[in-house]
Parts: sequence; C-alpha cells; structure tokens
Amino acid sequence: MSNSILKGKKGIIFGALDESSIAWITANKIYDEGGRFVLTNAPVAIRMGNIEKLAKQTESKVIPADATSLEDLENLIKGALNDLGSKLDFVLHSIGMSVNDWMTRGWDVSAVSFHKLMQTLFKLDAMNEWGSIVALTYIASQRTFPNYNDMADNKAYLESIARSFGYYFGKEKKVRVNTISQSPTLTTAGKGVKGIDDFLNYAELTSPLGNASAEECADYTISLFSDYTRKVTLQNLFNDGGFSNVGVSQEIIDKLNSK
Repeated sequence: MSNSILKGKKGIIFGALDESSIAWITANKIYDEGGRFVLTNAPVAIRMGNIEKLAKQTESKVIPADATSLEDLENLIKGALNDLGSKLDFVLHSIGMSVNDWMTRGWDVSAVSFHKLMQTLFKLDAMNEWGSIVALTYIASQRTFPNYNDMADNKAYLESIARSFGYYFGKEKKVRVNTISQSPTLTTAGKGVKGIDDFLNYAELTSPLGNASAEECADYTISLFSDYTRKVTLQNLFNDGGFSNVGVSQEIIDKLNSK
C-alpha cells in the first residue's frame, strides 16, 4: 500500500486496549496511511489499558464513552466532529464482552452497541458520503464452537445489524457497513476464551493459507476504509486464510489417523 491510501480521511476507533488489540494495531496503520482519528473505549477499559500511549503515538485525542449509552455516543461523536474539524470517513467497532452470568449485558456491549452507534451517527449526519463502518466478528456466529458460548449469539446479532442498518445507511447516506470475520487471534480479549490455543491450532491446520494475524486484519480493515472498496457493503468478509470454506483438511485427517 502507498503511504497515502487514507490521506485526509478522519474517523473514530473503538476498542484499543493494549498493543495486542486489533484496534490498536489498526490505529497505528491508519495513522501511517495518512488517516487521523479519535480513540475511544469504556472508562473502565481506559483505566485498565494503555490507550494514552497510543494517543501520543498517533497524535490522537481520547474520548471515553460507554458504547451502550446513547448519551455517551452522542457526546463522543460530537466531540470527534469538533476535534477533527469535519464529518467522519471511517469508524471501527472492535469491542465485545462475554458476561455469562448477565447475558443481556454482554449482548448490549458486543452487538446492540453497534446499532446504537450507527443510529447516533445517522441521526447526527456525522458520516461523509462513501464513508465506511466496520465491525469485527467471528465465524462462531454461523457455526458451533465449544466454549464460545453466548458470544456466538452476540456475533450473529452483530452481523445481522450490519446488514439491516447498513441497507438504510447506504440508501440514505451512501455509507458502507461491513463486518470482518477474523481468524482466532491472541488479543487480550481472545486470550480470555477458554481453549483459545485449541481454536488457533485447529484453524491453522484447517486453513490453506494459515490463520490471519492481527496485522493482516488491520490491513484488510484499511482496505475497507479506503476508496478502493466504495461499492462493498452489507458483507460479512472472511479474513481467515480460507478456513470458512474448508470442511476438513488433510492435516486434520492425518492427525486423526495417527491416533
């Protein structure tokens, strides 16, 4: 990619926590490609992470916001418009939380927040035409994986929201809305999934190109924020080395036969 693929573009990035976060890596790459942005996360996540370091690296402002709060989202978006001096060209939704003893909270954070975010962007007319909104998801939304539990349901709803609200955002505002279904990735959140090492190993053996890294997810996200994908919308796009279209690989068969 050139060093100006996002030159002049401005946006908001949700979910950067630390150096292993996909949102953190994406933010750095967007900055390198000429984009500018406001960083945001929940106040508790900001206290737990190191987002101020990222803000300094990327000359960005941090505006705390609970993504489940319409009031917080409105304040965030108005603050970003004021700080950046223009409407937005891109937004990354990279947040999720599983709370097994309080399912509705996890659903609100991981999925409904995406609807609330787009609802607020739409209401405030905050996006430029041909802007791009991306949320991160996982194939457990469509297949059953042990131990992914309620997050599978949350991701399924997230993808549905992208399609349904994305239709109206496209018709009314010429804004693109897509989700990226990423390989299992050792982010801070990913490490909290029970059996994540087994997820990684199985996906690596199944995918003809191997697992996609966080850096490769960031590159894919940047392509969706660029003008090269102006007519790509309402898609759930797999960045998984081909895992999503493989039934069983020879490597898996060989491992089963070796026992």
